[in-house]
Amino acid sequence: MEDVARLLKESWTLVEEHRERLSEYFYARLFLLDPDLRQLFPVQMSGQGDRLLEAIITAIHTVGDPESFDEFLRALGRDHRKYQVEAEHYATMGVALLDALRTTAGDGWNLEYDQAWRDAYAAISEKMLAGAAADDNPPYWHAEVLTHERHGADTAVLTVRALQHPMSWKAGQYVSVEVPRHHPRVWRTYSVANAPNEENVLEFHVRSAGAGWVSGALVRRVKPGDLLRLAAPMGSMTLDRTSERDILCVAGGVGLAPIKALVEELATYNRTRWVHVFYGARREADLYGLAGLRELVAAHPWLSVTPACSEDPDFDGEQGDIADVLGRYGPWTAHDCYVSGSAPMVRSTLRVLAADDVPPPRIRYDTFGDL
Repeated sequence: MEDVARLLKESWTLVEEHRERLSEYFYARLFLLDPDLRQLFPVQMSGQGDRLLEAIITAIHTVGDPESFDEFLRALGRDHRKYQVEAEHYATMGVALLDALRTTAGDGWNLEYDQAWRDAYAAISEKMLAGAAADDNPPYWHAEVLTHERHGADTAVLTVRALQHPMSWKAGQYVSVEVPRHHPRVWRTYSVANAPNEENVLEFHVRSAGAGWVSGALVRRVKPGDLLRLAAPMGSMTLDRTSERDILCVAGGVGLAPIKALVEELATYNRTRWVHVFYGARREADLYGLAGLRELVAAHPWLSVTPACSEDPDFDGEQGDIADVLGRYGPWTAHDCYVSGSAPMVRSTLRVLAADDVPPPRIRYDTFGDL
């Protein structure tokens, strides 16, 4: 497996700078091989290729770690049930992928690379199919929007109830969401912002600063009574209940969502672990979840919250980027650490924790964007 991992990474360097071309060729070849597959995808394909490449990149970087490789791909197979992907589609996708890699790589491609990708894709599809076959849940849940609150121009907090079937998730996980009324067959992942409950109610924090289709609809167009679709929960930024270490949580913007869920779950059983939450935004008005966190602090003596603003000199609290503020405290070497926010925020926080010699296995993070 080490040789396969090496060959995959070597060959990826031939196409990494040409991702758009790789994506375009893959889908053109896929729909030529099986025109019926086109109906499984959105009318507008922009962004679809990025998700494909993210999955490929994650797979090739975990192929040398059998446990992570297996866990990721089984979860991916369960998740792809929402696209109505059938077993026979995997073979067609494999042919299209190899053709796209060969064409994009050009003269640098060789037989060793070709065989490595064949072997890797066989393992990938086998594990994805096994994950899908072992899942007793529906491909997706219909969910009714219960409440919808706007916070400023581009942020909303909404709650939904999953219908028809019980939905099980762990605090810190995320789900894919579709808004079929406005953007059918377009899915986007969002962290669940509350701990599991028997009512099948999930809370989401959504920010739409740009032209994101699903986020824009969830913030500006969705209202109570509307129906969404939710796919199976995924993600490993979950609590280790066997650990006795204290906990550090760092949240930026709507990255508060999984952190809030983790704190809510801790509130159901924790009595001995100190929990420190650092919560940052640009301006005080963007700290939309601060009041709720302070209510939790009042109820649980083991919890502390440190808010910070990076662009609000009138804020009566810590000033600066949340990672810089975090560096003023500590040390965090003996803590379990959870980080959630934008890619730049997560990167800078990970650097602070690395400088503090926090062992990497004790750090779990959720990022909104590429690292």
